[in-house]
Amino acid sequence: MKPNVLVALLVGLLLGFATGYSVKGGKGATEGSRPVAAAPNAPRDGKPSDSTLFRVPIDGSPTKGSADALVTLVEFSDYQCPFCARADATVVQLQKDYGDKLRVVMKQNPLSFHPRAKPAALGALAAGEQGKYWEFHAKLFANSRDLEDKDLEKHAQELGLDMAKWKTDMSSQKLSAVIDRDQAMAGKLGANGTPAFFINGRFLSGAQPLDKFKTVIDAELANAEALVRSGTKASEVYAAVMAKGVDSVPRAAPQAAEAPAQAYRKVDVPNDSPSFGPKDAKVTIVEWSDFECPFCGRVGPTLKQIKETYPKDVRVMFRHQPLPFHPNAKPAAVASMAAHEQGKFWEYHDKLFANQKALDRASLEKYAQEIGLNMGQFKAAMDSGKLGDKVEADSAAGNAVGANGTPTFFINGRELVGAQPFDNFKRIIEEEKARADKLLAAGTKPADLYARLIEEGVKSNGAAPAPAAQAAAEPAVQNIEVGNAPAKGPKNAPVTIVAYSDFECPFCSRVVPTLAQLEKDYKGKIRVAFKNQPLPFHANAKPAALAALAANEQGKFWEYHDKLFANQRALDRASLDKYAQELGLNMGQFKAAMDSNKFEAQLNADMAEATRVGVNGTPSFFINGRSLVGAQPVDAFKRVIDEELKKKGTVAADQK
Repeated sequence: MKPNVLVALLVGLLLGFATGYSVKGGKGATEGSRPVAAAPNAPRDGKPSDSTLFRVPIDGSPTKGSADALVTLVEFSDYQCPFCARADATVVQLQKDYGDKLRVVMKQNPLSFHPRAKPAALGALAAGEQGKYWEFHAKLFANSRDLEDKDLEKHAQELGLDMAKWKTDMSSQKLSAVIDRDQAMAGKLGANGTPAFFINGRFLSGAQPLDKFKTVIDAELANAEALVRSGTKASEVYAAVMAKGVDSVPRAAPQAAEAPAQAYRKVDVPNDSPSFGPKDAKVTIVEWSDFECPFCGRVGPTLKQIKETYPKDVRVMFRHQPLPFHPNAKPAAVASMAAHEQGKFWEYHDKLFANQKALDRASLEKYAQEIGLNMGQFKAAMDSGKLGDKVEADSAAGNAVGANGTPTFFINGRELVGAQPFDNFKRIIEEEKARADKLLAAGTKPADLYARLIEEGVKSNGAAPAPAAQAAAEPAVQNIEVGNAPAKGPKNAPVTIVAYSDFECPFCSRVVPTLAQLEKDYKGKIRVAFKNQPLPFHANAKPAALAALAANEQGKFWEYHDKLFANQRALDRASLDKYAQELGLNMGQFKAAMDSNKFEAQLNADMAEATRVGVNGTPSFFINGRSLVGAQPVDAFKRVIDEELKKKGTVAADQK
């Protein structure tokens, strides 16, 4: 699934994050916890790429709008999905813009990795039994992080529902069957991610911008108006359109799911990462995985078969990508590395995947005890924080190569996404073995084999690079305004660097000296602006960001910024107040700004913009709109800066 790309998304989330979640998909969205940007027949521009028209029944589903509406928008949604919440605002706007011409129908598709999505859907449907579905629906999306039983009951009470009837309906088989029906329909139609839309039967995937929806709606509206002019009643337009539709995804559509990406990527193999198989193996598989991801759990038997089939030829390396919507994934990852310190990673790995629904701290300690770990050493490692840095390093490295969904594999650098069958792995393994044999026969030493395989593979991309590889090499230039973001350097500087950062992210702190060096080397030629992207798994990142903006109000942003990065492990409220006091801020003004959430709108605007421009990890930089991701060395920044200066006819730093 591609924050995705989290991502992405994530990401996506991390992941994460893109325009929606997918659990199974076609081209570019193979089975896995990965954000999905578009379905096979709905590319990024919002226009269907073929003439497929899907027959989507709407009987028995919550409906809002006139029966005479010429366009019907059917949405498959999940109340715990942040992309669905974002898309809901778009749908509301569309209803305002199109009035009686647009009807909206809701279908339920609570994804398996969102534990509160199904109870929320049941709560909304139960409210619908009392005529209040849409009111309940609005409350759920307005409070998408508060979906516990007590929260659902609160919504029901606030809407004046008959609570006894609501609770009875919630637990009824009737409403559960509605969800099962909707999910089965989603599967048939290829709508395996959320949100997914069918506009008079035309598929549009993800939380797309308003204009993308309007492109499709306007086209369908014109078709519908033609039907009316030819004698079809407005109330019969949808049925007339559906009569020409198909009931399921054409069989040919999923075939690309088995075709692995052909482009090679440079994927590192750290010495301290868990692995099995010979170090000088002909084929190295690097896996990015998440212990709470159900699709990662499914791939275990496949990896076991690879180990048994290729004991001397394949090495498998495990790297971590705990997705932000899996709250126990990161602690589980840290625990697995604590087990790795005692030589028992794979035994612990198997325990975690066998018990994915029990990954709280007590359970993690229980599994450690069951495999005979030294418990004092295990607990100390868990509490030290050092292993968390390793997990985040893996996550950042995954984002850098595009592994912002799970599971993602790189087979000698070739990407394979999702819980694929053994035969899909085998085909690539055999091709890579043949490539390795040629290099060995030509004199490559076994110890140098992986590096040479990657080097030759990346070179081969240049002959006929895949579109994805081209995009990764040089993303499109983004138009990013500094706006009201804290900034330093001349406003008319020829180069502007916009940083998206998180005060609790260790990689963001590593780049602070790099930026300071750049300011020194390019004095007067660069401007640096700071925007916030607090990641959801960093509990103190958002309060720290708000505190920094409160300091900015008093002209001390950069001093406060430095305090935060120098004290990343102490970002609780008391510490935030302490740093403000040390900088001589007006404490009354500072505390009032913090307590009133005065700068939350600015923070949310930064985060929304980050999502729009594809930021799914921190730190991320845009140098005159050109993307540079991660705590890169100073030379990586200088290469882009010098190119930008050259474009503007300005002398670069090393040519003074």
